Amino acid sequence: MAGAFGFKGCQKIRGPQIRSLLEAKDFFLFDCDGVIWHGENAITGAAKVVNALIRHGKNVVFVTNNSTRPRENYVHKFSRLGFTDVMLEQIFSSSYCSALYLRDVVKICGQVFVIGCEGLRRELQEAGIPCLEETDDPDATIYDCALAPDVKAVLVGHDDKLTFLKLAKASCYLKDPDCLFLATDNDPWHPLSSGRILPGSGSLTAALEVASGRKATVIGKPSRFMFECISSQFRGVDPAQCLMVGDRLETDMLFGSNCGLDTMLTLTGVSQIEEAQEYRNSDLSTNHSLVPDYVVDTIADFLPAFEELEEESN
Repeated sequence: MAGAFGFKGCQKIRGPQIRSLLEAKDFFLFDCDGVIWHGENAITGAAKVVNALIRHGKNVVFVTNNSTRPRENYVHKFSRLGFTDVMLEQIFSSSYCSALYLRDVVKICGQVFVIGCEGLRRELQEAGIPCLEETDDPDATIYDCALAPDVKAVLVGHDDKLTFLKLAKASCYLKDPDCLFLATDNDPWHPLSSGRILPGSGSLTAALEVASGRKATVIGKPSRFMFECISSQFRGVDPAQCLMVGDRLETDMLFGSNCGLDTMLTLTGVSQIEEAQEYRNSDLSTNHSLVPDYVVDTIADFLPAFEELEEESN
């Protein structure tokens, strides 16, 4: 399907082309921040698009690197913003997939030291993964704090309460080569509405990689594991029948490319078409994996295609 409407890479499509794409695909994977909503505001038309896809029998899943909230909270947010048909089973966050990786892939036997928010801990606990409890005195330092003897993995996610002691303890645990080093995602930063930025999980992981001399295994996008989670829970997932829709070239588009999916960039978030064109024209072949197959201004561009389909069925 990729490039069916012309030269593969960065093609801005609309109207009949979007309708053809909708008819050709069975699975639609959406990033959330920058694609579906900005903070507590749904992107105009996004709820209508998602609800229409579900109503037309399409499989819709949400793949987000945001590890700060459990999936139940996402269900409430979708409902609050007008996405009336989204269920828990459709949500694949980096925290949920990290829990599945620890439980089902490595079958962890021991405790996990978590650098992350409460939402990450809740996903791990619901999967039966034992997390090391933080019991240090506020004045404790790495010189005198307790270190648990049975930590078998260090997992790094977004942590707005990161301390030097957490970083130091994680570095100590990672001196054991048998202790796994995992990261929910490697997003470097996130935009804030004020124009400022928020350091992402990737920046915390990078600090620990330098301190430990080790590289983390990344669970979230652009790793293939999130797609493997989807494939394990939805029967008959064919990459050729999937479309990945996102707003970030280095995560969403690369994720789609890594998993053999067609990709679509929406211009309501981080990346813009000029960046994608630079990657497309780059002499480095590795940059071509960051180029979307298709580009839309917003996923609301899907709506006219649905209106046509519904007019024909009446």
